[in-house]
Amino acid sequence: MITFLAKRTATLVVAVLLSSFAVFLIPYVTPGDPVRKIIRSRVAGDVVDEATVRALGESLGLNDPLPVQYLRWLGDFFTGDMGLSHISRTPVVDQVLPALGITLSLVFVALGTAVLVSLPLGIVAALKQGSKTDKLITTVTQSFIAMPEYWLAPLLVLVFALKFSLLPSAGWNTASSIVLPAATLALRPISFFTSAVRSGMVDALEAEHISAARARGLSHVQTILRHVVPNGLVPLSTLFAVWFAGLLGGSVIVEVIFAIPGMGRLLYDAVINSDIPLAQGGVVVVVALAVAITTLADFLHRILSPKVSGALA
Repeated sequence: MITFLAKRTATLVVAVLLSSFAVFLIPYVTPGDPVRKIIRSRVAGDVVDEATVRALGESLGLNDPLPVQYLRWLGDFFTGDMGLSHISRTPVVDQVLPALGITLSLVFVALGTAVLVSLPLGIVAALKQGSKTDKLITTVTQSFIAMPEYWLAPLLVLVFALKFSLLPSAGWNTASSIVLPAATLALRPISFFTSAVRSGMVDALEAEHISAARARGLSHVQTILRHVVPNGLVPLSTLFAVWFAGLLGGSVIVEVIFAIPGMGRLLYDAVINSDIPLAQGGVVVVVALAVAITTLADFLHRILSPKVSGALA
């Protein structure tokens, strides 16, 4: 286990460093001089005085070699200094943290809803394997994969906000504001979660240890709860973490459509406005958190799997 933790930690560090370096290079691999981009974001017009360019580049350390700039930028980042936004002239961290909190809330509610829906559906489908109920659940949930967020979100707004006026169509002002965006994000995970739960339970039901558990005097319900359901939770926990990490930065469309001031909307605005420090800070935070979550999921899967196997034995 220690070796596994050491390898996963090393992988996490390397992944964050590589992604941070790639993000750091954004202003250098995109067309235009980084210093001129900063000046143009602050003042109108395309005419830039060369003396101003040289003075600003020197004051910001942009004339130093790239490795020196990167190490300085990385050091500042890990001390909480992500620089200043080119547009608002406010610290990037003051914009990233509130947006991250909103996105985390949205993603947690969406995936929590997906778990509450998919867990009973997967259990029923597994217990009635091959029946009409199983086929119906599988067909309906698998159809959710073909419903992308950019199609589903306007549809939900049209029906529940405009047609029936039950829920707000946009914003982040009340508790009801989270319903439509969370439902939009939850639909596709439901199909994957249901399939994972069903698959894990079907494998457990076919194991020889189930007959042994019944022979020891356990009732059918006790056998299902103690020895079958946990096998459906193991792949579900891994999928939950993968989707959670993916939606941290992948909720852009939903946040833009519903005007939610989360990380997706923040990064979208940063790219549109060429606000490089804001884009850099946001991307690195999302990547670091996503890698950390998937690493934790691998660790939990490593712990849960032997316990489930031991329970079946």
